[in-house]
Amino acid sequence: MLLIEVFVPKGALSAAEQQALGQRLIDTFMVEDDSHALEVLEAQRALTQVLVHEPAAWVLGVRPPADPADPPRYLVRITVPASWRKEMSAHSVRIVTDALAETERAAGRHPDRVRREPHAVVLVDGISEGGVGLYGRAMSSLDLTELLSREYRDRRGEPSPGERGEPEHAADHREGLAQAERASAEGAPKGTLTDPICGMSVELDGSTLTLVHDGTLYGFCHGLCRRAFADEHGLPLGGQA
Repeated sequence: MLLIEVFVPKGALSAAEQQALGQRLIDTFMVEDDSHALEVLEAQRALTQVLVHEPAAWVLGVRPPADPADPPRYLVRITVPASWRKEMSAHSVRIVTDALAETERAAGRHPDRVRREPHAVVLVDGISEGGVGLYGRAMSSLDLTELLSREYRDRRGEPSPGERGEPEHAADHREGLAQAERASAEGAPKGTLTDPICGMSVELDGSTLTLVHDGTLYGFCHGLCRRAFADEHGLPLGGQA
């Protein structure tokens, strides 16, 4: 998650309500569950920003004309890398709608209004490859995946960039990483695998993205995690399910 923009009619929410809504969105998206490792969630949180806008004019296309602030309408735009959009859309729409319903509840209005009426529109936009800039350079989806998972992977024993070029340390680090990865894969609940890149628990079925490395089967939540793992270990992606 990179940017969440919430458009509300002017005066519909107080400054405190706007702040609470923004925090609620971040906290709900970054809930600490088995969706990803804690380090990955914290990295995502650090990059996520919420902006609340009050347009000078808000005109509804309904007839007869209605006041968009009574009751408040919402337009939410979520911006993510294009390669993430398909997997994130349904999940994001549900989370945003739940957060808006809670905002309505806190304001003393009926929370189910945003589910019964078309009063909350959520748009999930995908940024084209290379359209995100961080640290003064354009970042690909793979770059972002590696950035968000870096602390988690470092904790599991992956060599730092400076150590990768030192032969006396590289072999020890590789073995430590391999042991951590195998322990993670073998320690997952039956019928699941733990993504070694982001720590997400994935169900093992016919559609699961997997790779076999040194006799161990690894599962991945997304093709980018699978590609990052393959790049780390010099594994070909062609021909492996």
